[in-house]
Order: sequence, then C-alpha cells, then structure tokens
Amino acid sequence: MAMFENLTDRLSQSLKKISGKASLSEKNIEETLREVRMALLEADVALPVVKDFVQQVKQRALGQEVNSSLNPGQQFLKIVQAELESVMGEKNETLDLAAQPPAVVLMAGLQGAGKTTSVAKLAKYLQEREKKKVMVVSADVYRPAAIEQLKTLASEVSAEFFPSDAGQKPVTIVNNAIAAAKTQFADVLIVDTAGRLAVDEEMMAEIKDIHGAAKPVETLFVIDAMIGQDAVNTAKAFNEALPLTGVILTKIDGDARGGAALSVRHITGKPIKFLGVGEKTDALEPFHPERIASRILGMGDVLSLIEDVERKVDKKKAERLAKKVIKGKGFDLEDLREQLQEMKNMGGMASMMDKLPGMGNMSQMVQQQNVGSQFTKMECIIDSMTAKERANPDILNGSRKRRITSGSGTSIQDLNRLLKQHKQMGKMMKKMKGKGMQNMMRGMGGMMPSGGGLPPGGFPKL
Repeated sequence: MAMFENLTDRLSQSLKKISGKASLSEKNIEETLREVRMALLEADVALPVVKDFVQQVKQRALGQEVNSSLNPGQQFLKIVQAELESVMGEKNETLDLAAQPPAVVLMAGLQGAGKTTSVAKLAKYLQEREKKKVMVVSADVYRPAAIEQLKTLASEVSAEFFPSDAGQKPVTIVNNAIAAAKTQFADVLIVDTAGRLAVDEEMMAEIKDIHGAAKPVETLFVIDAMIGQDAVNTAKAFNEALPLTGVILTKIDGDARGGAALSVRHITGKPIKFLGVGEKTDALEPFHPERIASRILGMGDVLSLIEDVERKVDKKKAERLAKKVIKGKGFDLEDLREQLQEMKNMGGMASMMDKLPGMGNMSQMVQQQNVGSQFTKMECIIDSMTAKERANPDILNGSRKRRITSGSGTSIQDLNRLLKQHKQMGKMMKKMKGKGMQNMMRGMGGMMPSGGGLPPGGFPKL
C-alpha cells in the first residue's frame, strides 16, 4: 500500500533501534518518541493527533507495563501498535443497514474526492459480500456528466440505476428514488450528492435538505487521502453540518504519507469504514485499524492477504492443481500461466508483498524492477508455445525455442530464465504438497524472515 510507505520506513528504522534493548530508560524512550513524532508530522498527521499519540505512548512506556515485561523493547513496540490502532478506531466498523428497506446510504464530500466511483464500489461490495439488492441514484444536478458516469458504473457492477436529470430538484430526485426502491424491493439505496470545489454554505444547506428527506441510516463522508492536512478541515466542516456515521478514504494508493487516515478519526470522532485502493470497482476494502497498524509498523497483513486469496482465487483451478501435484504429475507451464493470472487478479506481486511480514520494502523493489511487465512477458512466452510444449517443456530444442521467442518478441535468454523459474516453482509446489495459491500464501506468511529478503533465486529479471 503506497499510502504508508514513508511512514513505515521512518518508524521501522527508529523502532528497530529500541525493540532489541533489554532495558528501557526515560532517555531512550524520549529519543525514539522524538523520531516517531517527526515521522508522523512528515506523514501529514495533524498536530493535535501527534501530540496525543506521543503522550499516550510515553505514559504507558514509562509505566509498569514495560519494566515488568520480559522483553521491554518488544513490549514498547506493542504499545506503539495498540496506540496506532486506538487513533484509527480499534476495530472495523461495519455499515448499520438494519432498517426497514430500503436502507438509505448518503454519500457526501468535495468535488473530485471520488464520490461517484465510491458509490459504484460500495454497491458492488454490498451485492457481492452482503448479498443485498442495491439501487443507486445521483442527486448531482449541477453536473449531467456525473449522472451519466453513475449510470455507466451502475451497469458495470449490475446495480439498479434510478434515472435523474439536471432539471429536477435534488430533494425530489431522492424522494422518487426511495419510492422506486420500495416498489422494486431494493435492500439498499445509495445516494450520490453534488460536490463543490470547497466547503460553502449553499452546498451545506442543500445536503442538509437531502439528508432531511432521505433520513439515511448511514451518512458517509468521502475524502481524498492525498489532500493531507486539508482533509481534516473539510471532515470537520462536514461533521458539524451533518450527522456523519463514517468515512470512506479514497486514493490511498496514490499518497505515500497517509496522515489523513491517522487524523480523520481523531478529529471527527467518526470511524473510517472503507478504503478506496484504486480505480477498479472492486477496489474497496473494509478498514481494519489493527491490520493497518501492523502494516505501518512493517509487520505485514497476512489476514487481508488470505481474504484476498479466498475471494479472488479460482477455487476449482487451485483444487485441480493440488490434485495434479499430489498425484506426482508435476507443475507444467500451463499451471505457471494460471498462477501468473491469479497473481494479477490479486493486484500483482507488489500488492501481495505489501501484506507479508517484513516485506513492505520489498514491494518497492518489485515496482522498481517492474515485475508486473515481466510477468506479462512470461505469459507471452507461454502463449507462443503449443499445448504439447506447455505440458512437457523438456521437448524444447533449439528450433522450437527460436520459434517461441520470435513469436513472443523475446530472446532465448528470456525463455531460459522462464524455464529455470518454472523448475524452482515446481519444486516449491512439491514441498507444499501442491495446495495451490491459498496454502502457498499461508506458507509464505510463515516463512518470511522478519527482516524481509528476496525469494530463492530472486525475481525473474526478464
């Protein structure tokens, strides 16, 4: 996750120094906390949040909690993690949709924060994971393009779209949509509202009227993580005008600082419920403070990775591969191609690395080496082979290799590297009894050294 790159680097450096210490003194706690304070401020965390956080950690670290522990350095790290969780909200807060259908969810926020995309993402999330029937409507009468955009996105995620046009009043649109949602037995109605470039009275008055008409069970504030300190001020203004129930933090893949995530909860008192992690409509994740805290401290987030695998990996293919390897039939190039595609579905190697313990810094190396395009090249090479060659790479002689490389626009060295990599993966699959991607991920989580390090043989440099 790009959002916490800088913060993770800074914190892991300063905390590494202290976590190995057999005893802690006020002096080394002070020194470490000074570095932690600077790291948080540089990450754009709001000053009052930093002050409170450092104060809480200091109080706990200088108390009995650390001195009586067997490993004071590690105990200090635990305190930092617990306080990070506390700042962000301690646990994942789900949407409260227990209402007479349709449960109305109102989306508010500034223009450009990603509201309309978030409406579609949330619709997809509720349909797939909560099995709800969802209708969406746009009350943004100032931008006809926004209504069209929502219509397109709704059909993409298979949600019901209630049409509206720029000539109508927002409150009328919402009332009509609620009536339609009732007759079509929709469980949830998500209302997209107009954003402005800045907080203004007219906008606030209008959204209050919409809120009054819709009587939403959830009023979610959509905020762009990349606006840093300003995020806190706009969140504050909206929170004073509307009874917000939660926050969706968008564009977190584009901000290396991540201070907004640590500030919004503290300032508004409202929980972050979801993170928007990209353009795709399935790129919405429930916000788990304990997992994010673990990721910030470079400890990985294997739970989220396993959830990704459970949700996105093709179970039938994984089972087929498992049976095949167990029967001793080996791991052929067709299987490797399938594994490369599964990895792509999960956001690529860098996204997976981010969630493995001690591997945060590795994801940057993966991006620098441009492993994604290397995987694409590997796929092209396999695509240029016949079914017989994929099933039995040992038959690849000189003329076959020349045909494959000219067909895929690659070199003989690229092909030889791919074959070497395939052999290594085959050996790994045998060791893991071929349980496919799910068990491979669980295994990787346990195998990774805490300080990171490349997988055997490094990444394929294609």
